[in-house]
Amino acid sequence: MLALAAQEGWVDLKYLDEAGFCLWSPVSYSYSPVGEQKRMEQTPRRYGRRISILGLWQPGEGFEYALAQGGFKGKSYLEVMDWVAQKAAKTLAETGRITVIVQDNGSLHKSRLVQQQWSRWQEQGLFIFFLPPYCSEMNPIETQ
Repeated sequence: MLALAAQEGWVDLKYLDEAGFCLWSPVSYSYSPVGEQKRMEQTPRRYGRRISILGLWQPGEGFEYALAQGGFKGKSYLEVMDWVAQKAAKTLAETGRITVIVQDNGSLHKSRLVQQQWSRWQEQGLFIFFLPPYCSEMNPIETQ
């Protein structure tokens, strides 16, 4: 229903996800051909910290993102979502369209600190839609 509403121009629909990158990859995050053992040669020590990207994809419109060293925590996630809410408020004022963010059920997305902001964000025209637990494949940003 949300995708149809976005197609008709009634809402701005965006998909949110976080991805992490580092120079040193754990073996568990690799692939190997069926029947072959995983083997990854790496440097003896890790260089640098993980870089995380929090991406917002709006099909046919664009991709916005924020970067964090180490990963997104409560404060940095709130800063990004406050920025998104400001943009949503502008869209609402100019077009009458609300903005809906589709995201997974990550603990960060549902923390008590974040829940306290939901009503304020809704007043600005930003609504959060949570996918069912353990169904991240339903988020189109995962496959892009």
